Amino acid sequence: MGEPRFNWSDPAPWAEAEREFGFEFPADFREVVDAYGSVLVNDQLYLEHPAGHLRRNLRESVRDNLRFWQEEDSAEFLPGPVGAGPGELMPVATARTGETVFLRVPVGPSSPWRVLVQEFDSFSWVLYEMTFGEWLLAYLRGEDVMAGSRNFAPDGAFHEPLS
Repeated sequence: MGEPRFNWSDPAPWAEAEREFGFEFPADFREVVDAYGSVLVNDQLYLEHPAGHLRRNLRESVRDNLRFWQEEDSAEFLPGPVGAGPGELMPVATARTGETVFLRVPVGPSSPWRVLVQEFDSFSWVLYEMTFGEWLLAYLRGEDVMAGSRNFAPDGAFHEPLS
């Protein structure tokens, strides 16, 4: 993605988000978002930081997406409930191409985080047996982990800040 320029170090926004949603975001997700801030990756994937001063804010987006998916009959579109409980799906990112990226909350302390991508246009979803960091790396390599991901960065991964 190039050199990170955000390099956030204050844990307060994460603590507030985690208190609000009732779970701790995985370390690899936090590390990427702290390094890059709120960005559009490859002109497709929105990653957002929880710092309140940003126009694109993770807390607000998660809150809105939770509300949306909990009001919808998500059983029709997802393999499980949306929320912060063990095994539930937490919406953490979106894409310009209509996907929502969820983190599946581990069912136990030794269980790994997993990534689920729901494609709203086709109502299909795919659960990736990988951590967020592994999934993001696959996405940046152009692997088939999101609709058209190979087509959005033919010359290599890039990002632009969302101010």
